[in-house]
Amino acid sequence: MEQLKFVKPNRCDNSGPNCLEIAIDKDNSRILRNSRRPETQIVVDADEWAAFADSLRAGQTF
Repeated sequence: MEQLKFVKPNRCDNSGPNCLEIAIDKDNSRILRNSRRPETQIVVDADEWAAFADSLRAGQTF
């Protein structure tokens, strides 16, 4: 099993345990988790991630 390196966004307040963490696996999928509950993960494939990032750049809100 591959060891993933999760990182937190620069804007995350590192004094608390409630941050979104992200890792990229060998298939270029993104793995998201809440630092408070790292055992629960969401996997988003590269195409889904690109569409999400493009919508943020275009100013779409969710």
